[in-house]
Amino acid sequence: MAPQNTFASFAPGTFPGGAAAQDWSSASTPGYAPVSVGEASESQILERILRRFPQAAAAVVGPGDDAAVMAPSVGSFVVTSDMMIHGPDFRLAWTRPYELGWKAAVTNLADVYAMGARPTGLVVALAVSADIEVAALERMADGLADACARLAPGCGIVGGDLSVSDTFTVAITAFGDLEERPAVLRSGARPGDTVALAGAAGLAAHGIDLLFERGVDSAGLPSREAGDALRATREREIAAQLLPYPPLPAGLAASRAGASAMMDVSDGLALDASRIATASGVSIDFSAAAFADASDVQRALRGGEDHALLATFPPGAALPTEFRPIGAVLPARAEGAVSLDGAVLEGNLGWDPYTAWDGHNG
Repeated sequence: MAPQNTFASFAPGTFPGGAAAQDWSSASTPGYAPVSVGEASESQILERILRRFPQAAAAVVGPGDDAAVMAPSVGSFVVTSDMMIHGPDFRLAWTRPYELGWKAAVTNLADVYAMGARPTGLVVALAVSADIEVAALERMADGLADACARLAPGCGIVGGDLSVSDTFTVAITAFGDLEERPAVLRSGARPGDTVALAGAAGLAAHGIDLLFERGVDSAGLPSREAGDALRATREREIAAQLLPYPPLPAGLAASRAGASAMMDVSDGLALDASRIATASGVSIDFSAAAFADASDVQRALRGGEDHALLATFPPGAALPTEFRPIGAVLPARAEGAVSLDGAVLEGNLGWDPYTAWDGHNG
C-alpha cells in the first residue's frame, strides 16, 4: 500500500495539515494503540518506514541489502553528509516528525545543489530513544520522501541504519551527479564577480529567535504549547525555521550559467560568504540596498538555516531567474573578508556549534 500523500496542500511559508501535522505521540487518537521503538523489532520498524520511500531513479539495488547499488554517472559525482542532533540542531518540543524529516533532507540536498550537482540518493541513519513511537518515524519518513519529491525529483532514500540512543540523532549521507559539469567550488570567486543569492536571508533566524523568546515556558525551556501558539501568529517565520523551502534546484541553473563559486547558506550569510572569500583569496562586499526589505539587516546577514544558495558570477554573466544580486567580489584586504557598503563586519558573523550551543535540551 502506498503511503498517504501528506504534502498535497503544502506551500512555501506554511505548515502542512493532515498526518503531517501530528506530533511525536499519537496516544490521543481514538482507537489507536501506539507502538514504541522499544516494543518493536528492528525489522518491523524498518519494514514500516522503508515502504514509505519511493525508489531512487539511480538505484540499481535499494534498501534491504548490505549496501545500495547506484548506477554510475558518466562523469564525477559528489558525496556529502550532515547530522542533526537533538539540542543544538532541533528541539522535539517545537518540531514535529514530518518537519524533522523534511528539514533533514533539505540540509543535505542543499549541499549537493551547492556543488552544481543533481541529488541522486540519500542514506539515512537514525538513533532514537526507545519510547519514540514507530508511527512518528513513519511521519518523519514522509517528510524525507516529500522533500525529495518536491526539491529533488528522482532522488530517494537508498539505505541507512537504525539504532537506539537517549539523544535523538539524524545522520544523512547524500550523493549527487555532476552530469559531466565541473563542480562549483568555494574557491572560484574572483574580483569583479557579482555576488548573488537564491532564497531568503534571515527569515529562519527570525523564526528561531521568536521560538527562544516566546516559545518557552515560565522556566525558559522550550514548550510545545507556546511553540504551537507561535505557529498560528507567526507562521511564515516559524515555517522558515522548521520547514524550510529554499529554491535549491537553482544550483543547477547557477552551474549552467557559469557560477564561479557557490555554497549553501546554513550558518549565516556573512559567515558563509567569509568562507567563500577565504577559499578564493578575495573579499566580499554586500550592498545594504539589497536588504532594504529585511526587517533586520544584521539578522539577514548573520542569521543561519535559510539554506539559500550563495553564488558568485563572472562579469557579464546572466543571473538565473532565482538569483538576485546582493554584492560584489573585491580584492582581498587585511582588515576583514566581508563588509557591508565598505564597512567591515566584525564579531560573530553567524552560527558556530562549538561556540553558540548553550548545552540545553528541550
